Amino acid sequence: MISIIVGTRPEIIKMSPIIRECQRRDIDFSLLHTGQHYSYEMDRIFFEELNLPVPDHHLDVGSGSHAGQTGAIMSGIGRVYEDERPDMVLVQGDTNTVLAGSLVAAKMKVPLGHVEAGLRSYDRTMPEEVNRVVADHVGDWLFAPTEKARENLLKEGIDDSKILVTGNTIVDAVYQNLEMAKENGDALKIFEVRQKDYFLVTAHRQENVDKPDKLEHIVSALTEIHDRYNLPVIFPVHPRTRKMIDQFQIPVNGINLTEPIGFFSFLQLESEARLVLTDSGGVQEECCILGVPCVTLRENTERPETVDVGANCIVGTEPGRILGGVQDMIGRSGGWSNPYGDGTAGVEIVGCCMNQAI
Repeated sequence: MISIIVGTRPEIIKMSPIIRECQRRDIDFSLLHTGQHYSYEMDRIFFEELNLPVPDHHLDVGSGSHAGQTGAIMSGIGRVYEDERPDMVLVQGDTNTVLAGSLVAAKMKVPLGHVEAGLRSYDRTMPEEVNRVVADHVGDWLFAPTEKARENLLKEGIDDSKILVTGNTIVDAVYQNLEMAKENGDALKIFEVRQKDYFLVTAHRQENVDKPDKLEHIVSALTEIHDRYNLPVIFPVHPRTRKMIDQFQIPVNGINLTEPIGFFSFLQLESEARLVLTDSGGVQEECCILGVPCVTLRENTERPETVDVGANCIVGTEPGRILGGVQDMIGRSGGWSNPYGDGTAGVEIVGCCMNQAI
């Protein structure tokens, strides 16, 4: 039996092809939702839209310090595994959920597969970097999305026999859901925008939104972008970001701040945007796959492939650099190669797990 652990919305999306492949093959699996960002009730829309089963276990750990949250997730997973005793565990990405799940699997001697292994920003000030490094070094199967990710793992002395280059499951998820999102979604009508006539924004990282100067720089740059290009700026706001905008009393002008939206609505908006500004790693990948120019509001990225193919530029949070990045990228209209595979990562990963289990 495979235990699949998720804790955030990006993890739900990126694990969905693996869950579907387990269902297709009639493989016994259990789904554990840690509730790292939201409770299952708040994440229910993602499971429903993606037609995924209700999780077998909900930990509902909520927010907290990195240590407190990781400890709470470890304790909850440990209790589940004392009863469930899975044959293998799959985690995805670089969250505290991944760190906790990896450590519990290692401590309980349950074979661990890390989906999206080998990503590196080489910035240890980012908690995500620590999480992904630990998961890779305690993992038994490392599912690297690209050759560059594989090379990162080899440089760290990890045995090549543990590594399988699969592509990224986000390609599977985009391919499987994009047409459905366009057919069933009405996000453009709701936001009263036209194709390629608006900007889309996401920002949620602690290093950006918890610092008043950085968050104010981002918001002021968005206002300037709206004024300069005379196009709507749609910003589905993460609860953490909304809280900090209010707490720091940052004025918001010319920006359509909206509540978080479902995956289908976001995918539709993302696919039709003129340009996307984000601090999300997953959104960088999605834009690259969709052929939409991306400007990343960070000083580094663990997705350098997006920059290498010309789909993305890294600008930090200074308004002048953000505006310069938009000016450089806004004229691009896709045409770059997709470095993340052909949409069969989920099939390869599940196949590898089954081969290992035989």
